[in-house]
Amino acid sequence: MTAAVRRLTDRGVESARVDAELLLAHVLGVPRRRLLTLDEVTDDDAARFGRLVEQRADRVPLQHLTGRAPFRFLELAVGPGVFVPRPETEQLAGWALERLAGAAEPLVVDLGAGSGALALSIAHEHRGARVTAVERDPGAIEWTRHNAAVRAAAGDTPVEVLAGDMTDPTLLPELDGTVDLVVSNPPYVPDGARVPREVADHDPPLALWGGPDGLDVVRGLLVTAARLLRTGAWLGIEHADQQGGSLPALVRAHGGFANVQDHLDLAGRPRFTTARRV
Repeated sequence: MTAAVRRLTDRGVESARVDAELLLAHVLGVPRRRLLTLDEVTDDDAARFGRLVEQRADRVPLQHLTGRAPFRFLELAVGPGVFVPRPETEQLAGWALERLAGAAEPLVVDLGAGSGALALSIAHEHRGARVTAVERDPGAIEWTRHNAAVRAAAGDTPVEVLAGDMTDPTLLPELDGTVDLVVSNPPYVPDGARVPREVADHDPPLALWGGPDGLDVVRGLLVTAARLLRTGAWLGIEHADQQGGSLPALVRAHGGFANVQDHLDLAGRPRFTTARRV
């Protein structure tokens, strides 16, 4: 373990010890806490662990190596072709669920669903919610569909997965003016911005790049959300750290929204913008 941690540290992996422990727990098929009482590792397991450490040292995302990404109360399947959900997005999910509290059968749309983290968490924690997950990327939507099928088999309310572009003016016309909540973690990274290798080399481009200021897709998203939402309904959009001023300003300038507010993540960084349809 010491050698693995040193190897990851030398290659610039910030969470070297945690990643090494999670990889070993994955190889052994045990919870990470069980490593404290581990007596020995077989040669085959040690060799497999070594190979995974080398891949992580080459900045393959940890979640791609384990095939799993925790998100709130769920564990989602992830891998090449889909954006790995981040812990910061859990706060947007929590905000959304607070807005839905007390509603018997709210109608929810997740635009740009990726792994399905937002849509499936809402369906899991609000069993009456009717959720539609929209994803454009042909590779990513296979992960959306897989995770949705797994959660439905586990007893969650089924989530409808739809192939579509969140900026398409013909998207979901049957829902115009009826939706209670729209959430989105859209592509918002400004073109040319420097991102970690795990992101640049492994997250799908359609989930990352948002034009010169990172807000090109959001502009189209706002048109779609304004059309779908009923009066008094809510919108929540994740954004980059540096967009805590520009994205709320964009929502205000669009018109049709009130109560525009930006929210900080647990590290105190601007993370998502919310607004109410008027």
